[in-house]
Amino acid sequence: MPALWIAHVTVTDEDAYGKYAKLAGPAIAKHGGHFIARGGRYVQLEGQERARNVVARFPSVEAAVECYNSTDYQQALNHARDASERELMVVEIEE
Repeated sequence: MPALWIAHVTVTDEDAYGKYAKLAGPAIAKHGGHFIARGGRYVQLEGQERARNVVARFPSVEAAVECYNSTDYQQALNHARDASERELMVVEIEE
């Protein structure tokens, strides 16, 4: 079943996070993911507000987790670790 990769992010270093974003996109695409929302308009109804919200669709939970654990994505993530505060989850879609 397809899955959504959902990230809520507060960027603390724009330059370093830009390096992450440049590398993360190709890594996500390589694992069958594609963005359906990236930093667009949102309304925070509950919980901690994060200025950047990203949603990518993957063929499965396993594909999303494989992407996260891949060498390509981990290299990208090295730029984001000290440049952002974030939560990331993968949620299976019921179809």
